[in-house]
Amino acid sequence: MTKLVDLLTKGTVIVDIGLILLKVLALFMALTFHEFAHGWVARRLGDHTAESQGRLTLNPKDHIDPFGTVLLPAMLILMKSPVVFGWAKPVPIDPRNFKDPRRGMMWSALGGPMINLFLAAALAVIFKAMLMAEFHVRGLLLFLIIAIQLNVFLAVFNLIPIPPLDGGRVMVGLLPPRQAMAYSRIEPYGFMIVIALMYFNILDRFAFYPIQIILRFLGIG
Repeated sequence: MTKLVDLLTKGTVIVDIGLILLKVLALFMALTFHEFAHGWVARRLGDHTAESQGRLTLNPKDHIDPFGTVLLPAMLILMKSPVVFGWAKPVPIDPRNFKDPRRGMMWSALGGPMINLFLAAALAVIFKAMLMAEFHVRGLLLFLIIAIQLNVFLAVFNLIPIPPLDGGRVMVGLLPPRQAMAYSRIEPYGFMIVIALMYFNILDRFAFYPIQIILRFLGIG
């Protein structure tokens, strides 16, 4: 895949600013669908909080978090990081509206990563169809590759079982009530734990293989 990306960018009019715009567009799309899916699943399970606050929308501006959606991705792009990621403003969910609050939160949390995997699969189909039809629009092909990789990365990253990541909420929903309550207490320290795991490259080892397996399954890796 690295060779394909190099081929698409080499000797084209896609300069650095163009590549940055493609990454930003892909990130906004992935994060918007991610948060929309949280709210959509919650509504299906009886919680209309996101809808009542105007957050059940695919308009990116309604999901922008100043740091997670703008500043952090910009810093990563300027640092020429091989991975660009971020987060959007969380969709409001009131577990009291679910028949089973713990399970309702679990399924709502799963909605985000699942829509990212669905998007990655759909975009992979489009990408391979374009190659088979010899419809070689380099900018579009490059965007599809970036969007596929980003959606897979976000899905795997968010499924890490550490609150407040989606995987942590899934774990809380699966554990017995007493253990779930104890496990949820690490949420205030969750991001510090994630940063520490990233610093010591533990997170890279955990996430690398699932990402590669999914990309190969999609025919992109």
